[in-house]
Amino acid sequence: MSSNDVTRILVVGGGYVGMYTALRLQRKLKQELHRGTVEIIVVDPEPYMTYQPFLPEAAAGSISPRHVVVPLRRVLPRCKVVIGEVTALDHGDRRATITTLAAEETGNGAVEVEYDELVLAPGSVSRTLPVPGLADVGIGFKTVEEAIGLRNHVLAQLDIASSTRDPAVRDAALTFVFVGGGYAGVEALAELEDMARYAVRYYHNIQPEDMKWILVEATDRILPEVGPDMGRYAVRELRARNIDVRMETRLESCEKRVARLSDGSRFPTRTLVWTAGVKPHPILAATGLPLNAHGRLRCTPALRVDGVEHAWSAGDAAAVPDLTAAPPAKPDEPRALCAPNAQHAVRQSKVLAENIAAAVRGGPVQDYAHTYAGSVASLGLHKGVAHVYGRKLKGYPAWFMHRAYHLSRVPTFNRKARVLAEWTLAGLFKREIVSLGSLENPRAEFELAAGTGRHNEAS
Repeated sequence: MSSNDVTRILVVGGGYVGMYTALRLQRKLKQELHRGTVEIIVVDPEPYMTYQPFLPEAAAGSISPRHVVVPLRRVLPRCKVVIGEVTALDHGDRRATITTLAAEETGNGAVEVEYDELVLAPGSVSRTLPVPGLADVGIGFKTVEEAIGLRNHVLAQLDIASSTRDPAVRDAALTFVFVGGGYAGVEALAELEDMARYAVRYYHNIQPEDMKWILVEATDRILPEVGPDMGRYAVRELRARNIDVRMETRLESCEKRVARLSDGSRFPTRTLVWTAGVKPHPILAATGLPLNAHGRLRCTPALRVDGVEHAWSAGDAAAVPDLTAAPPAKPDEPRALCAPNAQHAVRQSKVLAENIAAAVRGGPVQDYAHTYAGSVASLGLHKGVAHVYGRKLKGYPAWFMHRAYHLSRVPTFNRKARVLAEWTLAGLFKREIVSLGSLENPRAEFELAAGTGRHNEAS
C-alpha cells in the first residue's frame, strides 16, 4: 500500500484523539480527499470509538451499550478504516506493519503501510500491579464489554446470594471490592451500588444492608480532579450510603477470592474491580520515538513529537507542555504537562488536525493552549460533585451538570439524541434489572445440545 502521488496520513488509534482528529481532517482536507491527493487511514483493533465517561451509566443500565460507542466507518466515510493493530513501526522509512483480522485467519502475515504523516494516538491500557491473584480474579473497567460484563456479574451475584443457604458463599457474593479512587472507580462503584440497591427490592431474602461495597484508595483522597473539598464531600456521600471507603490503603492480595488489604482487613469476595490507573499503550515503546519517564511521547506545544518530523501525537499517549500553567521556578526544570484526560484530548485533537492540515498544505502550525475548565463526577442517580471554573457544586446540580456536559461532548447528533431519549424514558419508567450473562458465551447452550444430544426443554 504505497503511492508517490498521494499524501497518506496514518492515524494509529480510533479513540478520542484518533477519531476526532480524523473527523476534523476529513472536513479540513475535503477537496484534497475528493481529488485523491490525500488519503487518511485509521487503524484500531475495534470498529468503534468508546465514549468512556458513559461506561458507568452503561453498567448501571441507564444507557444502552450500543449508544456508548460510535462506529468509526459511519462517522469517517472519507477515511479508510482498518480493523487491526500496529505491531511494528519504522518511522525512518515511514512504514507501519499492521496485523489485521484477515491476516490472523489466513496466516499470510501482516500488512505493510507506507505513510507521509503519522498520528500516534493508541490511548492507554489498564495499569496493573504484581498483586497475587489479581490476574485471576480482577475485573477491569475500561471497555464497554467490561462494563456490561460487570453489570451482568453483579446481578448474577445477587442471584447466587438469593439461592444459597451457605453463609460464606452468600457473604462473598454480596461483597464488592473496587480498587482505585479516580473517576472510573468512584463512578462505577456509585452507579452499580445504586443499581444493586434498586434490584434487591425484587429479592425476597436480600436487604440493601446485606451488601458490602468497599472502595480501596492508596492515597489520602478520592477524585483529586474535583479538588479536596468536593473529594471530602464525595467520601461523606458514599459513606452515608454504607459504602466502606478506605483511603491510604492498598490491595496486597486477592488469592482464593479473598481480598487482603494493607490495613489488615480481609474480605472474601467474588467481585474485585481494578481501576487503579492507566499506562501508555505498549506500542509506544516499540516505535523508537522519544519517550518521557512515564512512557509517553515527548511532544512540543504544537503536538509534534519532539525532534521528529512528520510525527504527531496527543491525548494519553503524549506528554504535551501545558502553556497555561505557571512557569517552573527554576529555568532548568521542565514545564508542567497537560493532564491525560478526555477534556484535553478532545481539544488537542482539534489543534492537531489543524496543524496536520497546515503541514500538508505548507502553512504555519499553532501551539495548543487550554486552561483546564474543571471536572464533574457522578455519584449515582441524582448525585454528583463538580468543580468548574472555580465554582463548586454537589448533589443534584452537579449530577445535572455532569449529564449536560457529557451529552454535549458525545460525538454525533445521532448519539446525543439517542442518549437523551434513553434518559427521558428512564425518568418515566422503572429500571430494567436483568442479567444477560450468557452473552459472554453465546454458544454454550448449543454446545450443550450438540454434545449430549439433549435440548433444554425449559428454555
